[in-house]
Amino acid sequence: MLDPMDLLRSNLSRVRIPEPTNRIYKQECCVSFDTPRSEGGLFVDMSTFLAFGKDHVGWNYEKTGNPVYLHIKQTKVLVPEDRPLKKPTLMAIGVNGGFDNNEPEYEETHSIVLLPDYVTLPFPSVELPEKVRLAVDSILMAEGAEKKEQLAAWTADKKQTSVYAMNLQQIDNGIVVPSSGWKCSKCDKRDNLWMNLTDGTILCGRKNWDGTGGNNHAVEHYKDTGFPLAVKLGTITADLEGADVFSYPEDDSVLDPLLAQHLAFFGIDFSSLQKTEMTTAERELDQNTNFDWNRIQESGQEVEPIFGPGYTGLVNLGNSCYMAATMQVVFSTHSFYSGYYKNQSLKTAFEKAPADPTVDLNMQLTKLAHGLLSGKYSVPVSEEKDQTNAITPTTNSKQDGIPPRMFKAVIAASHPEFSSMRQQDALEFFLHFLDQVERAHGGRPEIDPARSFKFGIEDRILCSSGKVAYNRRLDYILSLNIPLHEATNKEELAAFQKLKAEKILEGKEVSNDEIVRPRVPLEACLASFSSPEEIQDFYSTALKAKTTALKSAGLTSFPDYLVLHMRKFVMEAGWVPKKLDVYIDVPDIIDISHMRGKGLQHGEELLPESVPGEEEEPTKPVADENIVTQLVSMGFNHLHCQKAAINTSNVGVEEAMNWLLSHMDDPDIDAPISQGGQIVVDQSKVDMLISFGFQEDIARAALKASGGDIEKATDWIFNNPGASVSTDMDATSSETISTAAEAGLPDGGGRYRLIGIVSHIGTSTLCGHYVAHIFKDGRWVIFNDAKVGASVNPPKDMGYLYFFERLNS
Repeated sequence: MLDPMDLLRSNLSRVRIPEPTNRIYKQECCVSFDTPRSEGGLFVDMSTFLAFGKDHVGWNYEKTGNPVYLHIKQTKVLVPEDRPLKKPTLMAIGVNGGFDNNEPEYEETHSIVLLPDYVTLPFPSVELPEKVRLAVDSILMAEGAEKKEQLAAWTADKKQTSVYAMNLQQIDNGIVVPSSGWKCSKCDKRDNLWMNLTDGTILCGRKNWDGTGGNNHAVEHYKDTGFPLAVKLGTITADLEGADVFSYPEDDSVLDPLLAQHLAFFGIDFSSLQKTEMTTAERELDQNTNFDWNRIQESGQEVEPIFGPGYTGLVNLGNSCYMAATMQVVFSTHSFYSGYYKNQSLKTAFEKAPADPTVDLNMQLTKLAHGLLSGKYSVPVSEEKDQTNAITPTTNSKQDGIPPRMFKAVIAASHPEFSSMRQQDALEFFLHFLDQVERAHGGRPEIDPARSFKFGIEDRILCSSGKVAYNRRLDYILSLNIPLHEATNKEELAAFQKLKAEKILEGKEVSNDEIVRPRVPLEACLASFSSPEEIQDFYSTALKAKTTALKSAGLTSFPDYLVLHMRKFVMEAGWVPKKLDVYIDVPDIIDISHMRGKGLQHGEELLPESVPGEEEEPTKPVADENIVTQLVSMGFNHLHCQKAAINTSNVGVEEAMNWLLSHMDDPDIDAPISQGGQIVVDQSKVDMLISFGFQEDIARAALKASGGDIEKATDWIFNNPGASVSTDMDATSSETISTAAEAGLPDGGGRYRLIGIVSHIGTSTLCGHYVAHIFKDGRWVIFNDAKVGASVNPPKDMGYLYFFERLNS
């Protein structure tokens, strides 16, 4: 047998010295959640710089033949039990000034390991070849790819210097601002006050989504005058960097290098002021350190921790609770459990993965599934405390959870928002996730777990001529309005409103215990979806004129898993967003059999097709300008908003936004719209499909059905072998659609059982906190990031997303 050093020298060609551009993984196994702190440590391939746990490094050797590995092992070091905690001063974790999460300290050791016999050489050692020593030093000194891509620490965005600060014009109008006793010049607000740095006017701040805050007088003053900068009174101290300066045209908190000069203009001596208000960043910090532990998080309840298979928590990577809550529910479904755990081993996924498994969605989903469902990482934390020089192991009632860094990096690669560290909408993430899974299974719908959520929706339009049109579309979620007029506690609400008015007259506030919220049955929300509604200015090809039509909706298929989205965020007059403070009474079992669409009925007559070249208006409704205007005001592209309205039959802003969010990456999203309201099909793409051997009418229908995507159009044709041009999903299409465009969709009875709830705390879906409750093994379980426990009082009436599983008869 070769001497270990000779064996290493014979494999020097398999050792690479990393370049600055190489991604080096050294904190986490790329196919499991093993780390240097795991029992077997971590093995870094010294050729590819990928890391593997003890149980998986052999697979890499079999696949690549790479024999030389740097072994990294971290062992816990005892620290004094009374180590003091530092108060955070920065919105960050794991950085100086950030949150002290009381992490234990570890000692790290290294060695060189040669496979397949695990021959070990010590490191550091002067006897090692120089190439090996240089390679190891470079690996150890480099920042790990895990931190570069996902950021173990997260910090709030740094303020930028305002472009308006250096040349700010100030008006000498004689105003001298006192050092205290401020009040809004347009109302009686005495807190949340902002002084405009141009004219010295003191006005109140913005009104929050929940009605708290100011009365918008400061921002209205900017709209009237164009004066750009304001400083929040109460945040000014001798440390001017801590003052909160806001730029209205830049719509952000900014730095004003000349703030001292700008304040002195209005007689403000900043050195004498005492801080009385939180800055925007401090308020954000306060919200993140003091979550609203209300019913959603079951605060005050003795939640019994649960460990074992299927009960693994997910570490919050920094505002990633939207992802954690969603993925916990997703992997509680049979389709994803089978697809990525039961029917696919880690080794199989690794063997199928490309050279870099960290960028493969199938590999990272399989890794996440095994991490969550195997129970390997769902164990109580064992603590060792230093007490009078004696080591006392104790079992903690919590688990560490697993950090889904690599999964997040892959799923967010094509989405700039999800790749950031900001809070996101759980609904938007869910739709993006299913879209990515569907794309990954392109052409193989029979094994696509995302299809278990997919269903068809049918809009029936009854023209005043008596003739009908049918629009059909596919979706993953059923988005429901909340009809507050259907509240079942109207008498209690009336009494509360009376009490509230009396309290206001007395100058008192209503306590939380006195608040009464509307209670709306879920049945009323479902009925609202199906109930007929009028469509104004509908162009009828039968009458060749605009008329009023009635639209009703139904489902053409019932999915294995039905996801209900409660529209708790609505637009008030002036497009001011508001969160509905409402409870939804959700039963454990629902029956939506009555919501099945019936398609073209005997005796019904379809609206005639528009004649080619006809000058009259198209049969399909044009985009509702009200919907388009509201979407544009939120910052979306005008053309994209028109397409969103058209493709959702002008049903409403929420439907159009959902469509828009899930089609932002469509290759033809910027293509022009034809007069008929439908996307113009690119003739070159038609010709390309014809060159594949498909008929022109089939190619054109496929491109329309797939939004102009060649790859999706090809899949559509193969998945719809009986399709003909008559299956085009326009406003006058017939029943043949349900057997063509919806071929392969799951379907069954309409009875469903509630299995999961994603709840949200906060005034906006883009802030606050998300928590999941899942019905597992006959009981409700709360998944709150890394915390997993038996639920005492699941908030069934406070959900944002409800997940139902179809009951088989």
